[in-house]
Amino acid sequence: MDASNETSTDRDSLPDGSLLAAIDLGSNSFHLIIAKTEHGEMRPVEVLAEKVQLGAGLEDGILSPEAIERGLDCLARFAQLLGSVAPERVRAVGTNALRVADNRQAFTVPARRILGTRIDVIYGREEARLVYLGVAHTLADDVKSRLVIDIGGGSTELIIGQRFEPQRLESLQMGCVSYAQSCFPGGRITRKNYRRAYDSAHKALAPIRHQYHARHWEDCVGSSGTLRAIDSLLTLHRWSDIGIDRAGLRKLEKKLLAFKTMDDIVLEGLAAQRRNVILPGVAIISALFDALDIQHMRVSSGALREGVIYDLMGRLTHEDVRERSVNALMQRYSADTETAGIVERRARVIFTATRQDWQLATADWELLRWAACTHEIGMAIAHKHFNRHSAYVLRNADLPGFSQEEQEQLAVLALCQRGKVMEEAYTDIPKAEIPRVQRLVCIMRLAICFKHVEKLERLPDFTLNAGPDSLAFSFPEGWLDQHPLTAWELSQEKAVMAKMGLKLAIS
Repeated sequence: MDASNETSTDRDSLPDGSLLAAIDLGSNSFHLIIAKTEHGEMRPVEVLAEKVQLGAGLEDGILSPEAIERGLDCLARFAQLLGSVAPERVRAVGTNALRVADNRQAFTVPARRILGTRIDVIYGREEARLVYLGVAHTLADDVKSRLVIDIGGGSTELIIGQRFEPQRLESLQMGCVSYAQSCFPGGRITRKNYRRAYDSAHKALAPIRHQYHARHWEDCVGSSGTLRAIDSLLTLHRWSDIGIDRAGLRKLEKKLLAFKTMDDIVLEGLAAQRRNVILPGVAIISALFDALDIQHMRVSSGALREGVIYDLMGRLTHEDVRERSVNALMQRYSADTETAGIVERRARVIFTATRQDWQLATADWELLRWAACTHEIGMAIAHKHFNRHSAYVLRNADLPGFSQEEQEQLAVLALCQRGKVMEEAYTDIPKAEIPRVQRLVCIMRLAICFKHVEKLERLPDFTLNAGPDSLAFSFPEGWLDQHPLTAWELSQEKAVMAKMGLKLAIS
């Protein structure tokens, strides 16, 4: 039995004219872009943005019910435009506010129901990679090294790269919404409050200032609504000829500091919804100019949402950056590729047999395959409890292309590949997703039972029959008697599977 046909052909081709959609769930604003593919590039068809300020509803790591409601209401409006886009061609990513929210599932679970697609909460460096990808596609394909900066509501991303390849990625906990709250209490504008924001940003930059200093790049490019707003104001008021420079920033700073509160700010060219974030944004970019010796910044229209579209195009045309991440991880930890290949092949067979009855999808196979490839990387740390070491690495490593949820699920598959399966293993998995992850754990454990046999001999033909809550193996007569270790390991799995609501039969 071979699942290769099912698992490879499920992935769509991407002919010209295909529609793709990306949703950026930012700490300040939510953005939706629907784009059509044309000759390997994308052309925007619909673009929407709403100032939700999810980050403003974050206190002590908890999103307020009001902030969650604002976000879900916005997504309900976005969803109306998504009817023309296939669900597998829609990707929604959450950034800093959802990264740090302990109760993010209170938002992501209903958001998934509204959009019909999962919410990928991404790590800061993954956000930086996607920002760079979006910006790079709007720039000339030259060989200049460039520094790309994106100031968001809760974090700021910095990337040094060339062409379409990022070389250094960083995400810092400083954003225009979070600084508005922490540095300008009550929206009051004073030189002391402004200096507090500037000093906080300068301090946050201290650990990385040498790696991102002007001597390491030739061109500086800004991304995000805040930087585009600053650029627009400098040009409109003739405080800068083109782009952002130090002299222009000082003039804008002086103008803004003349107001007493954020609500008082009235400035030609400044949208009302940016009043409470423009001054923190100026403080952050001023600190960036000073700390990194930036003389001039041009601003790009490309941003995270465009990067998500281009990354999605890669996934749908077999250029998935996650493949590179897994291969690099295997090399870094000298993973046993022979054993990984055996586990992957057995997992593929079991997945194919159970897929329909267990309601598994192509994305489940991808996760399972990556788990099979990396299940033994913990051996590089210690043989004892290697599964725990594997799980720790998979949960905490920087893996370009992967969301937090995907890394958490990979960690569960690694942790639960052997021994007892404790309920605590699923702590970070949304309750509704646990049964599906448990099915993948079962496949993983069963595939591992055969890895020692297959190194020595070819497995005989055997049959697999699955039901919604069952799986039955049937081997040739006498084979289990000749392989007592495998027979014993399979019998041990019966009790483990039963605890996960599955009946396992071996004959």
